[in-house]
Amino acid sequence: MNITRQIYLIGIGMGSRNTRTLLTESILEQCDCIIGASRMLESVQEYNKPQFCSYKPDEICQWLDTHLQYQNIGIVLSGDTGFYSGAKKLENVIKTKLGNDEQCIQVYQIPGISSVVYLAAKLHTSWDDAKIISAHGEKQNYIQTIANHNKTFLLLGGNDIAEEVCKKVKKYHLDDTLFYIGKNLSYENELIVIRKGSELTIEDLSGLCTVMVKNTRPQSWKYKGIPEEDWVRGKVPMTKEEIREISLRKLGLTEEAVLYDIGAGTGSVSIEAALCSEKIRVYAIEKNPEGISLIEENKKKFCTDWVTAIEGVAPDVLSKLEKPTHVFIGGTSGNLKAILKAVRDKNPEVTIVLNAISLETIKEIMEATKERLLQNPEIIQVCVSKAKTLGQYHMMLGQNPIYIVTDRKEG
Repeated sequence: MNITRQIYLIGIGMGSRNTRTLLTESILEQCDCIIGASRMLESVQEYNKPQFCSYKPDEICQWLDTHLQYQNIGIVLSGDTGFYSGAKKLENVIKTKLGNDEQCIQVYQIPGISSVVYLAAKLHTSWDDAKIISAHGEKQNYIQTIANHNKTFLLLGGNDIAEEVCKKVKKYHLDDTLFYIGKNLSYENELIVIRKGSELTIEDLSGLCTVMVKNTRPQSWKYKGIPEEDWVRGKVPMTKEEIREISLRKLGLTEEAVLYDIGAGTGSVSIEAALCSEKIRVYAIEKNPEGISLIEENKKKFCTDWVTAIEGVAPDVLSKLEKPTHVFIGGTSGNLKAILKAVRDKNPEVTIVLNAISLETIKEIMEATKERLLQNPEIIQVCVSKAKTLGQYHMMLGQNPIYIVTDRKEG
């Protein structure tokens, strides 16, 4: 049996009929049945077609496999099929599970109007120069994005994310940002409200809503070395600015890196690493409670929400963390080889950069190399001197020489 079935993945916009395209209307009228989540099905009741309520790809495929009488199937999805949509996954599952020798399946994607496009038009602004984040059902680093950019669009949904956004906006002192909140977009009860970050409430962001956030003073730290005097400091040791710059360069962080900063101190390496990309996740491991407090203060100052401070001693606290792609070691408490073994067990191809001051640590490094815990280390020594004015003269004062050891997979 060779059955040709037409399956249309249809973006129906925000739900109201007046934002559907003519192509969408035409396809829905010709379909034998319509599938979708309950909210989507409610908005297409007027077509009087058999319906199946589901948004889960496996359930949809199972239903289609047992209802072969339907040859032209419309699957309705909110917004646009190419914009934070389930269409991509759904199409892959349909082709994998239904595209066999007995059935010939043709899948089409029909675009729709997304809530971001709609809200931008309502606000008489553009969206092509904005950062766009969907925090609906998935964890996103929206705080750092808002802090770094003049314009950010957020897709939100649910009271939990509403409460989280309100708390974090206040925690990171984003009080002067402006939130343009669109609720029930395209419906008769459509509402657009404007709130300053300091005025934001859970009720403002509750339910499905799309938000444009304007930040007239985005922070300028991104991709720049942060001078010593700009950090919140204490008595905890901190990696010096020049050493930090070289170490970060040696790490070669990727856009979605997972970094362990072991012996994080004040969090200077963690913070600068996080500022390289809004998708980098950083775990700052520090045994000193004062260091943990300083890391949290610097997190707030530089709005690096995806830096997670972890109080404890490595490798003991590493077991529950996700697999690292990169590891920076600034302090080991004498546990260097145990730390290296722990991170190698998690990811044999992890990139490791460590700083050492004492010859004893260098001895540990050479032992770790013999034991293949470090596989092909590059070792450099960096000596930094800074000028200091003494009367009419400028004297160069040397800092402690630092060994920077890099171990990464070749190629």
